[in-house]
Amino acid sequence: MILVGGMGTRLGALTQRTPKPLLPVAGRPFLDYLLLEAARFGFDRIVLLAGHLGGQVVDGFAGLRRLAGRDVDIEVVVEPEPAGTGGALEVLRDVADDAFLLMNGDSWFDLDLRAFASAAAADDAWVSMALRSTSDTARFGTVELEGRRVVRFLPRGAVAAPGLINAGVYLVRRALLDRIPSRPCSLEADIFPALVAQRRLMGVAEKGFFIDIGVPDDYAAADRLIAEHRRRPAVFLDRDGVLNEDLGYTYHPEDLRWLPGAREAVRQLNASGSYVFVVTNQAGVARGIYGENDVERFHARMDRELAEIGAHVDEYIYCPYHPDGSVAAYRRDSACRKPEPGMIVELMGRWPIDLDRSFLVGDKETDLAAAAAAGLPGVLYRDGTLDELIDASALRMRPKAS
Repeated sequence: MILVGGMGTRLGALTQRTPKPLLPVAGRPFLDYLLLEAARFGFDRIVLLAGHLGGQVVDGFAGLRRLAGRDVDIEVVVEPEPAGTGGALEVLRDVADDAFLLMNGDSWFDLDLRAFASAAAADDAWVSMALRSTSDTARFGTVELEGRRVVRFLPRGAVAAPGLINAGVYLVRRALLDRIPSRPCSLEADIFPALVAQRRLMGVAEKGFFIDIGVPDDYAAADRLIAEHRRRPAVFLDRDGVLNEDLGYTYHPEDLRWLPGAREAVRQLNASGSYVFVVTNQAGVARGIYGENDVERFHARMDRELAEIGAHVDEYIYCPYHPDGSVAAYRRDSACRKPEPGMIVELMGRWPIDLDRSFLVGDKETDLAAAAAAGLPGVLYRDGTLDELIDASALRMRPKAS
């Protein structure tokens, strides 16, 4: 759930005709970055809670969208009248799961959403909030913890010192929706203090890039800061024979068998800040053995089992074509079929990748040929555990200090 209904008064004329989360940053609405973040962590159902100029949110975002190689269902709920950040949650009664992630639509905290959700799920709380350390909490207000329990909020300007701030990402239990006070009300001013008194609010301290575009200076710097931060190394992984056992046309979700250290390797790469992409030939589609929906279902099973350990793949991409295929629609040569580099090149065009620190891992010479054609180093995986191979490869690929 993403809150996109604020008035954005601190930005003046900029938000008179445009909802704050739809303001352009580096050529696209700021909300696009939040949606892409949710999608790359494997979330395929998103609800946008709109208010101010909500029709623009409906027109621009409602419906099925393809994000990070996944179909993502986006629903927009427009509050009938301004209800505040707390009151807006009442409209979720008919759509919310027992627990859901809630995010502010005017800030981005780059944390691992899966790992945060996993850690927060263990809390005995109605809300668990992501907290970020900062050198000066005066602008945001301070959150004080005892262990993981939030015990006090200090308002903006109260303390000009290092501390923890509310980063605007929460795991919320559905039970909270039955305890919202009269509307309008604020999460920060009305609901959270009451949860502190009831010992129902927990905090999870996280590290990561943070930006809040609700202030003119930060919005002015957002183009540069977000572009710089999103540029990162990538590791391209072949699928069958690298991540999972290659059974020969492996496509049944129940046939997923992870190879040793595979899930751990993905989690390790996530923690390092690298993008993780799966690039896989799927000639079984062209040969009529299975369809593209089967490939998607297999990847969905991978997503679920990676999420169990707080890991994720940023995007899966596959090539369904083969020149000897029996299905006419897929019977052709294709630049996406390894050893051709098409899948890698396509991902390079979609994601801001630091190529000097990126590489591919495959179990066949055709994988390495595709990497070379795309200008990347390739690592051959034959035995051992994938996490150990990734660890050694990342060290070897790291550019030497100048």
